[in-house]
Amino acid sequence: MSTPDPAARLAALASLPDGEVDLVEGALLVAAAMQPGLDPDAEAARLARLGEEAAARLGEPPASAADGVCLRRLTTFLYREQGFAGDAETGCHPDNSLLNRVLDRRRGLPLTLALVLIEVGRRAGVPLVGVGFPGHFLVRHAHHPEIVLDPFDGGRPLTRGECAELLARVAGRDAVFHPRLLQPSPRLQVLLRLLNNLHAAHLRRGDAAPALTALDLALVLLPGDPARLRARGMLRLRTCDFAGAADDLERYLAACPDPPDRGAVGELIECARRRLQRLH
Repeated sequence: MSTPDPAARLAALASLPDGEVDLVEGALLVAAAMQPGLDPDAEAARLARLGEEAAARLGEPPASAADGVCLRRLTTFLYREQGFAGDAETGCHPDNSLLNRVLDRRRGLPLTLALVLIEVGRRAGVPLVGVGFPGHFLVRHAHHPEIVLDPFDGGRPLTRGECAELLARVAGRDAVFHPRLLQPSPRLQVLLRLLNNLHAAHLRRGDAAPALTALDLALVLLPGDPARLRARGMLRLRTCDFAGAADDLERYLAACPDPPDRGAVGELIECARRRLQRLH
């Protein structure tokens, strides 16, 4: 998995059929792109060792991987023995979206904790999948959709009623719960959600450079995405990259036949071009 260019490897990953995308590899390539010098192979090996220890603790693969005892042993191992927990105090910190830092600190967001739970579960014979629930990433058993876990809360099982209550908390009381909200997420969408979290975390801290890197990586996964082109163009304006800003905003307008902000964006492009001329 090691590569001198994590973005190039991420592009290759994005070209695969979604079911072949390795989420751990993708998340560690993101982490390596955000932290130059990080060895994704070494980090993957750390997670593999954790999975092997869990497998030894659970014993032979159970006759039914849906066995509640097996799931309880898995979550007990990760959350009680290994100390993983949701970071409710500094949840917005970028470290919570970098898988290597989650392994270091044993703290993370629902999404990154879900990646740990899914990978360790896979190695222990418990097939789990990620669920891009609105506002709060969840984990579901791959073969038994009624088994839903909250990776941010110690892997606690959730009933359908509790899922509906969670939706109301994160999306408002008018939000209507439907079982389709618990469908497994496409893997590239999981990586894009991870990058969205990183982008937002760095913006909150006023760190434009890593926020731009997160957008660059998102556009590697989803080339030409209008919303991200617009976001990157606006951020490039703030960092005085007038050529890059004009290019991104022009591509945004070309991708959107009639956006409501066409006039305002057009003026920003002209402003960027004028500023660029003054520099030369």
